[in-house]
Amino acid sequence: MLELGSTSMTIVAVIAAIAVVSLVFALVLRRQVLAAPNGTEKMRDIGQAVQEGASAYLNRQFRTLALFAVIVFGLLFLLPGDGGVRVGRSVAFLVGAGFSACIGYLGMWLAVRANVRVAAAATRPGGRTEGARIAFRTGGVVGMSVVGLGLLGAAGVVLIYQGDAPSVLEGFGFGAALLAMFMRVGGGIFTKAADVGADLVGKVEQGIPEDDPRNAATIADNVGDNVGDCAGMAADLFESYAVTLVAALILGKAVMGEQGLVFPLVVTAVGALVAVLGVFITRVKGQESGLTAIYRGFYVSALIGAVLAAIAAFVYLPSSFSELSGTADLGDVKADPRVVASLAVVIGVVLAGIILAVTGYFTGTTSKPTLHVAATSRTGAATVVLSGIGVGFESAVYTAGIIAAAICGVFLLAGGSIWLSLFLIALAGCGLLTTVGVIVAMDTFGPVSDNAQGIAEMSGEVDEEGAQILTDLDAVGNTTKAITKGIAIATAVLAATALFGSYADAVEGALAEVETVGTGLVTSMLTYEIISPVTLVGVILGAATVFLFSGLAVDAVTRAAGAIVYEVRRQFREHPGIMTYEERPEYGRVVDICTRDSLRELATPGLLAAFAPIAVGFGLGVGPLAGFLAGAIGAGVLMAVFLANSGGAWDNAKKIVEDGAYGGKGSPAHEATIIGDTVGDPFKDTAGPAINPLIKVMNLVSVLIAPAVVLMSAPEDANTVLRIGIAVVAAGIAFGAVIFSRLRASRVDREQEAEIEADAVV
Repeated sequence: MLELGSTSMTIVAVIAAIAVVSLVFALVLRRQVLAAPNGTEKMRDIGQAVQEGASAYLNRQFRTLALFAVIVFGLLFLLPGDGGVRVGRSVAFLVGAGFSACIGYLGMWLAVRANVRVAAAATRPGGRTEGARIAFRTGGVVGMSVVGLGLLGAAGVVLIYQGDAPSVLEGFGFGAALLAMFMRVGGGIFTKAADVGADLVGKVEQGIPEDDPRNAATIADNVGDNVGDCAGMAADLFESYAVTLVAALILGKAVMGEQGLVFPLVVTAVGALVAVLGVFITRVKGQESGLTAIYRGFYVSALIGAVLAAIAAFVYLPSSFSELSGTADLGDVKADPRVVASLAVVIGVVLAGIILAVTGYFTGTTSKPTLHVAATSRTGAATVVLSGIGVGFESAVYTAGIIAAAICGVFLLAGGSIWLSLFLIALAGCGLLTTVGVIVAMDTFGPVSDNAQGIAEMSGEVDEEGAQILTDLDAVGNTTKAITKGIAIATAVLAATALFGSYADAVEGALAEVETVGTGLVTSMLTYEIISPVTLVGVILGAATVFLFSGLAVDAVTRAAGAIVYEVRRQFREHPGIMTYEERPEYGRVVDICTRDSLRELATPGLLAAFAPIAVGFGLGVGPLAGFLAGAIGAGVLMAVFLANSGGAWDNAKKIVEDGAYGGKGSPAHEATIIGDTVGDPFKDTAGPAINPLIKVMNLVSVLIAPAVVLMSAPEDANTVLRIGIAVVAAGIAFGAVIFSRLRASRVDREQEAEIEADAVV
């Protein structure tokens, strides 16, 4: 086992201390947010309802996921490996899942208390500046917590396990990714079911404003913003942080030895300092746009992060690869490790900045694509939907091309060395994540400002000027949410690409233990050549899994939203006093329906993600499984960007019309953009974001099972019956869940038809 020297151990200990300081800083920011005035009694009552709904949902979700986590914890013990590593990996899985849950819960807890404070700020002089500050610092708390817990977990494992840390961290990353995927799917179904139901019945059918207190789905809609966008995205970015570190440490150990195991931690520790800087320098000056202030804070902190990472590289790394103790075959690499490592980090930082600009262009309220989508509202909902789809497709190509260019740049930087380029891709991901604290703050800004606008409208205690301030902040929040989704997608691709190297390392290590490798079909199962038909089958299956996963997520929102529509219609029909403010809607019933349906729909996508790689790996071999991962990454990046940006464009096109364009609120153009927005809701906030953890979960499952697949397929005397049996069981679980979901959908359709017929008789 590789043992770290005293200098490296000291550096890792300092990094762990930085992690603790980051958590302390998060507490300081939290106190500042909670110190702000929390509005009138009516505002507080509405905020309390949102708080109770969000806490109840996440508590039920965590109880559901706890059983799943315990089962996976036990299954990890069955994987081959050293006993101490297996125990550590299983425990690290629980720690990673626990940290991801903590981050998600913290994001939700503070956001549902900051929203009312932002609404109250809009009623005071300087409300724009104060409201933006509260919203951004709320995100800063979550961002510092992501950095702190991510660094603490990784540094702690390295201190305890040293050279075996990468294998143990596989469990840490897997736990974080698995829980994030469940939180993304469940929270996304909750929030978009409520949002779509509220819009279709309230805005379209009844002609009342979005957050009108007469709409029974408004509280659930505000709850959903927090359990989906706050809790889900915070967990998503935490798992991106954890998984990127896992890939970087695995490859760093192979390429650079001791220094490669420590340097990625140094780069991400720089991110803690950058996050503090970003939170403090992001201030709205006078009447400037909040987006301008956020962009300024992001770019300044990103530049400083790149400079500090380069300084760390030149201080810590030697000037030649010959001085490093890595075991990977790098060929004849003459480059200076300090230079290539610094440039890789710079590529990651630049990639984040470019993705920010491109996503902002395709989804911003002042950009041509979104203005075009808004303009198509003059000819109806169909053209709004078509134009938004076009924007999504086009933006996906540009974003994927930019990410591909970054990967090519890193490959050229490595001089063509596969192993070095994979490590540098992981370092680029670490460089991108030096800005993660600011990225999380940008994302949380969105749902907090959205909730603040809802509370202001429901309370009726904010004047016209204050309402406009909150509308402007909400529009900024829509763009920042879309931007952070784009950056999250980029991190997912870099992490998944780097995990290819981890996968290859696991396969090679397992093959080294096989005395006699079989021939015939075994050779095809082990080859990575894309020209092999069976490997190409893996590519097709990987891409197909992304499409199936996305379809399941969107369909789940459709069913849940249908239930909300029927419930809100029923309340309007049976309680006519609601429209005249004489009766109070039953908000709790809608929250309960969203909670029930989102948790019921949670298992199917999760089982598909976990068991599809197992079925392909044990059924077809490690070569086709590599193809499966490639197909999932390729289709995943395009699908995720398409869904996120088309949804963002539709949402902000609606904002443009609501601000007075093409007839303003209540016009046919407004109704058309509402339809576009309801189509985009499950795109951008459920299916699209969930693809990020999906591809990383499938990569990590593949890394974990790769040694077992090799040991059960490569030897001449391998137990083929057992291997195929595992594949059949895994495929049965994955597709059995899908079939069960289809049967449940048919039952729900029949129940809804029966309710309609019964209402017609009455």
